[in-house]
Amino acid sequence: MSAAEPPPSVRWAAHLARDRRRSAHTVRAYQATAERLTAFLQAHWGERVDAAALARVTAADLRAFLAARRAEGLGNASAARELSAVRGFLAFVVPDGDVPRLRGPRVKVGVPRPVSPDEALALAGAVADAAVEPWIGARDWAMLLLLYGAGLRIGEAIALPAAVLPLGETLAVTGKRDKTRIVPLLAQVRDAIEAYAAQQPWVLDPAAPLFRGAKGGPLSPGMVRKAVQRARGQLGLGERTTPHALRHSFATHLLGRGADLRALQELLGHASLSSTQVYTAVDAAHLLDVYRNAHPHG
Repeated sequence: MSAAEPPPSVRWAAHLARDRRRSAHTVRAYQATAERLTAFLQAHWGERVDAAALARVTAADLRAFLAARRAEGLGNASAARELSAVRGFLAFVVPDGDVPRLRGPRVKVGVPRPVSPDEALALAGAVADAAVEPWIGARDWAMLLLLYGAGLRIGEAIALPAAVLPLGETLAVTGKRDKTRIVPLLAQVRDAIEAYAAQQPWVLDPAAPLFRGAKGGPLSPGMVRKAVQRARGQLGLGERTTPHALRHSFATHLLGRGADLRALQELLGHASLSSTQVYTAVDAAHLLDVYRNAHPHG
């Protein structure tokens, strides 16, 4: 690499933005992964890492990199996404080389369990990464963060009118039986929706849907489900990881943090408290899993 040539990670980021038309958050995330890999290999090998050096990366090197990332607290889903980004980076830098084959971490499939925050963000990111247009990636990222961060049903999110803009700290949601409830809106969710609204190419008439399909019509729930299905396979997540599972995770995590059942009932828009009480069993099962994994004799 000449002194004037940018590092491989920067060239890859430019390729993703210019040629692959990836969203800004995808480009940032993937460039960060490439830079982490380069820094790790530099310390691991004790030498400067350039494109020629990257051609020598082996499966053992990638295993060591992933082990280091896992030691930093990276979950299975994010580790799988990290590995996917690394493969893409190496294939770009060494187009005629053989990218080492390495099986990514898998998430055990069993009884239903809430999606962890790490897995929820990895899932939303993977769906956004696969989008054919940057604005569609921004839409999918915002949609899935809304399901996870505010506990909306997918139908409720798709039915939101553009009139909800500009967003505040709460959001009025119309649920089943046309009942309206007010849900708090986290700053990260609000930022994601606003970024999508700024990028999408359509006129956002207040009465029209906020979330649009690729041709400008209403977004189909089936399209969101299919995108999540593809992404969960890429990340090694179980088949029960669906858009609705993000709403379940929202409820379970709030309950685990001490939320009152009545307050949770209001946030979810349940007509009956009995519908909300199911999360007490789910939360107990989750806590039991944590205990068994953490306790040496569990």
